[in-house]
Amino acid sequence: MPKMKTKSSCKKRFKVTAKGKIKAGQAGKRHGMIKRTTKFIRDARGTTVLSEPDTKIIKSMMPYSR
Repeated sequence: MPKMKTKSSCKKRFKVTAKGKIKAGQAGKRHGMIKRTTKFIRDARGTTVLSEPDTKIIKSMMPYSR
């Protein structure tokens, strides 16, 4: 049986934590920062953990992640 392929877009954008959760960059920070509140910009720093339904979708595209 041949190996399954991982979606290239997923391996570039997501990381799997030790407990099997999916970590991703925060959305909404590419442009238009003037109209965003300071609180939004501050809260959107770094990375975020995806919700359970989103995790299920991403894990289906990354067959060899835990």
